Formats: sequence, C-alpha cells, structure tokens
Amino acid sequence: MKKTFMPPFKEMDELRAHQLKGLQWTVAHVYEGSPFYKKRFDDAGVEPDDIQTLDDIRRLPFVTADDLRDGYPFPLLSVPISQVVRIHASSGSTGKRKILAYTEKDIDDWTHFFARCYEMAGLTETDRVQIAVGYGIWTAGAGFQLGCERFGAMAIPMGPGNIDMQCEALVDIQSTVMCSTVSMALLMAEEIHKRHQREKIALKKLIFGSERSGKRVREKIRDLTGVTEMFDIPGMTELYGPGTGLDCSKHEGIHYWADYYILEILDPDTMEPVAEGEIGEMVVTTLCKEAAPLIRYRTRDLTRWIGHPCSCGSILPMHDRLMGRTDDMIIFRAVNIYPRQIEDVIAAFPEVGSEYQILLDRRDDGKDHMTLKAELREGVAPSQAHELSHKIASSIKKQIFVSADVELTTYGGLPRSDRKSKRVFDNRDI
Repeated sequence: MKKTFMPPFKEMDELRAHQLKGLQWTVAHVYEGSPFYKKRFDDAGVEPDDIQTLDDIRRLPFVTADDLRDGYPFPLLSVPISQVVRIHASSGSTGKRKILAYTEKDIDDWTHFFARCYEMAGLTETDRVQIAVGYGIWTAGAGFQLGCERFGAMAIPMGPGNIDMQCEALVDIQSTVMCSTVSMALLMAEEIHKRHQREKIALKKLIFGSERSGKRVREKIRDLTGVTEMFDIPGMTELYGPGTGLDCSKHEGIHYWADYYILEILDPDTMEPVAEGEIGEMVVTTLCKEAAPLIRYRTRDLTRWIGHPCSCGSILPMHDRLMGRTDDMIIFRAVNIYPRQIEDVIAAFPEVGSEYQILLDRRDDGKDHMTLKAELREGVAPSQAHELSHKIASSIKKQIFVSADVELTTYGGLPRSDRKSKRVFDNRDI
C-alpha cells in the first residue's frame, strides 16, 4: 500500500473540529508551561476555558518578532529545557537572531508534513533530490533533507554554492529534483546552458524556497533547462521551518497545512480580517507545537486568500504566493510600493529579463529619486534599450503612480546569487 502524508480529513467540518481541539490544547499548554504566555493572557483577561469555538481565537493577544528577540535565547519556551532536542535560528538580518526550540515530537511533526510537500509535488521514491539550500543552524537544509528521507526519495545534501560540484552531481548522479532559492536556480540554469549540459541531465522538477519566484524568472529557467514543473514552498523558522505548504501541480495557489496551524490574513493596520482577494498579513497559530508554540504570530508576510477549492481535489485551503513583507514595503513620495508590483510591470515586456534592482536616493534637490535597473533578455539588441526604458517608465507611472528612471543593461549585466538576491537598495538614509 502506497504511504501517504496527507491528512485523513474528507470534509471541512472534520478539519475545523481538529483545529479547535488543537487550538484548545495549545492555549492550555502555553498557559501552564510558559510564563510569557501566561502573563500575556492574564493581561488580556483570557483563560484557556474561554476558547470554545474557532472564532474565539480573536480574543487571544498577538505575538511579534520583538517578543522572540526580547525572550532570547529561548523565547516562548513552554516545556522544560530538558525536553528540547534541537534549536534552529533565523538569519538575524534585522537584529538579534530569533532562536526557536524543538522537542522530539516537533521534529517528527515537521519531518512528516515536509514529506507531504514532496508527495504533493508528485515525487516518487525513485526520485533523486539535490538539496542546494543552506545547512547549519538554519532550518532549510535540515527540513528539506529530513522530509526527503521520510518520504523515501534519495537525498543529495549539497548545500548552496559550489557550482562545479552542483553541475557534476546533476550529470553524474542524474538528480531529478533540485531544491534551492529561485536565485540559485537561475544561476544553475545559466550554467547548465553555458556548459551545454541540458541534454545530459535528468532534472524534472524544481522546488523554490526562501524568496518569491516571479513569472519572468520561471520562464527563463524553463527556457534554459527544459524543466516545466516548478513549485513554491513557504516556511519560516518560527513556524518549524520550510515546508509549511506547497502549490500542487495545478498551481492554483499554495495549499497550507491547516491541520498543523491556523492561518489568519489580517489588515496590518487594523488587524481585522481582510476579504477574499484582498492583500493582508499572514498571522499563524500552531496546533500541536510543543517547545515554542505560536499564538497569533504576526509573520509580516503578505498574501491573500484563494477561496475556491483546488481542482486537484484536496480539501486543504490555499493562499496566494507571497506578495512581499510589510517591512519590505517601500514608501516613495508618499506612495506605498511592494517589489512584486515592479516585477509585474517588468513581466509585461517580453524583451526584458527577470533580474532587476530598485535604487532609492535622496539627491541635492532634497527629493527622493527611484532608479530601476533591469536586464534585456538574451538576444535582444541593445539598440532597443532606449525605447523600452521609456515604455517601462511610462507603465510604472501609469500602474504604480510614481516616476522612475529606467536603466536597461545587456543580459548578464546584473549580479547573480546562490542564495537570496537583493533587490532593493535604499540609500536615502545613508
């Protein structure tokens, strides 16, 4: 009998009943085990017995990244330290690293639902999975590898970088799946093309984590490698790590594991629920996490609900791909802009490639200025750059309501990365 990692629920009512049971357990667990949560609940006038329906989640106070940093090195700890079998940490790019603790059950749960990602992406036990994400105290490498091994496919733990070794493995080991950031995947696609290895590799699927993958960069990777199946896999250290959802082969949205956490999408200003189709902040509450549970944790990630059931037949609900983060938002001349809006403008011009940079400066006139740097697609004549730059600038003005200088370079003129690509350079406060 083929093993499955999918939840057993056939109806939404069953899933909701499971969520309520998990919510009640989590609230009681943290109230008894975490001095932080007990004080926060007492201050809000909430006790575990008050949670009688899923709607009662709105009575619970929010948790933020600042709470995790203030509780360093073991924030939100809700079990005795002797039960902690591992820690992982975030990158610490905005201050103190956020360290999260895991019990043995936490690791087992994470491994189980990560294996579900591989199942939903249509892998089999015969697949060979080249894992080109970061290893160490970060969650990425451990999550991708544990899930792959639990699923039963062959794990090839490469880590990021070392392009020669990556290309060698693709050819010699005949990897069928590669897991990486989209920036790393683009770098690899260009190397495969340069080395004339497309016909020598067996790559069938790509799974992207850690950063958004726009339409144009996917098209470029597809053109260079011939790989047509690409999947987005969300996740964050606070919520176990990567693997908390996946867009299935229908690519109608990202299924998230609603049997492991409750997702709210709220207006980041009012903290009230947004309507279907409206962009809001993802707020998550875990249902069975033991060591460091999350109660209404503000992720700062922005997305929107996808209300219709997926044509794949799964009852697991969906959200859209991430639009960005509330702290990624650019305020430029009183207009709120997210990088994905710029990506969408670029994607409308087939002569332009996937790589871009946004530069913000405050010049001697005291005004803020925006410069968009982008690449011409390979094979497009540089003589077209002048006219194209004016068209793109006009489109930005029309769609986003700001003025930008547009500079187009030849293909390959912008830097590549084997991790996350930096897109926005704000020099206004330097």
